[in-house]
Amino acid sequence: MKFAGPLTAIALLASPLAAQEAAMPSDADIARILSDRIGRDQANVGIAVAVIEGGETRFVSHGTLSVDNDTPVDEHTLFEAGSITKVFTNLLLAQLVNEGRIDLDTPILDYLPEGAVLPETDDRAITAFDLATHSAGLSGLPDAVLAGGVDNPYSGVGDGILMDWLAGYQMPRQIGESFEYSNAGTALLALAIEHVSGTGYADLLTEKVLAPLGMSETHLALTGTALPEMASGHNAAREMVPHWDFDVFAPAGALVTSSADLAKFIAAASGTAETELRADFDTMLARTRTAGNDSIGLGWFITDTGQGEIVWHNGITAGFRSFAGFERNSGNGVVVLSNMVTEAGIEDIGMHLLNPGLPLREQPKLRSAVEVDPAIFEAYVGDYLLAPGVVISVTTEAGKLFAQLTGQERFEIYPESQTDYFYRIVDAQISFVVEDGKARSLVLHQNGQDMPAMRVE
Repeated sequence: MKFAGPLTAIALLASPLAAQEAAMPSDADIARILSDRIGRDQANVGIAVAVIEGGETRFVSHGTLSVDNDTPVDEHTLFEAGSITKVFTNLLLAQLVNEGRIDLDTPILDYLPEGAVLPETDDRAITAFDLATHSAGLSGLPDAVLAGGVDNPYSGVGDGILMDWLAGYQMPRQIGESFEYSNAGTALLALAIEHVSGTGYADLLTEKVLAPLGMSETHLALTGTALPEMASGHNAAREMVPHWDFDVFAPAGALVTSSADLAKFIAAASGTAETELRADFDTMLARTRTAGNDSIGLGWFITDTGQGEIVWHNGITAGFRSFAGFERNSGNGVVVLSNMVTEAGIEDIGMHLLNPGLPLREQPKLRSAVEVDPAIFEAYVGDYLLAPGVVISVTTEAGKLFAQLTGQERFEIYPESQTDYFYRIVDAQISFVVEDGKARSLVLHQNGQDMPAMRVE
């Protein structure tokens, strides 16, 4: 779930004068931020925000359920929360750790059904802590997911597919060596949690988390299960896209929730609200590893801003983007749920509300596709070497052009001209360099970088 994963490269350049004790932005200030993002920037459709400050929760929302439905979003509107689900899964892990039923450093294979096969490196087995901190060395996804495209890639992908993939998996590095975000790792962790508990994930989540916290508006988007009315998702071009549903990967991204409900979770996680889960939330942050520029506990990312620590996670699906986090010293918390995907996202809003010294990001322009003759796509089809072991594969099908990065899903790219193309799922573009009627190389434009890739003949 590449686009339901965290962004660990958020720019966190706070003013040295910023103080964590300062009041969080007012409702009017938040409303202006949301209005600018949706109206001025055309970079979202509907955004629902919850702010927890001084033990009190307030809500600010702006925008609509979809571009075709002018019903306003509010704190009870349901959004796909994507990878924020992983924090819930890791809370279940923390509960089992505190009950003495799972040891974080014992091979996870000990907690799986008999006959399960997992990869190892130099006699080092994958542990629950490796999976919780995305340090197990698992890269990529099963072919069944990659073949699903962006519309609904995880639908109907069951545990048999995952375990078969893991049984034949060749480890690219030593277990525990480095951070690499892994949806497969979280799905595997959940299978162990289910086996130890003797209860299915959905029932376990309801019993152990949702019911104790009074989260009655929260659901899981499970394959074949109907959900209440919710916001519609939109891609970066403001086009409506299908909802996602999940089977074995549900613990990695199936959460559907409201800002009102997710605020209850954040208040409990920060300690602002006293709940029976206090010790379990503490266990999630008791032990950490490095994760890029941040650190990571059991599921939670932890960012040192220079004035304190922000504990957070985000989520991205085909049409939704989300953020939930809290400032560790003050206990102040923020939830931001949105129904449009852009590379710039809404994480900057969440971080800015928690610490106003952290800047809002400039939004990229909204791109429009032009008509080109699909016959020219054949000149671009091929493999392009971006870096050692990293290839961009360009294909064409049914009059459309697609690009796929090694180990990721295939996504359609749209023409701005005969040689310039853009993604709608992320803020990235591809320019083809054509000689004698055939592309000899391409340039990937993303995150302010221009990265050339030579055609592999």
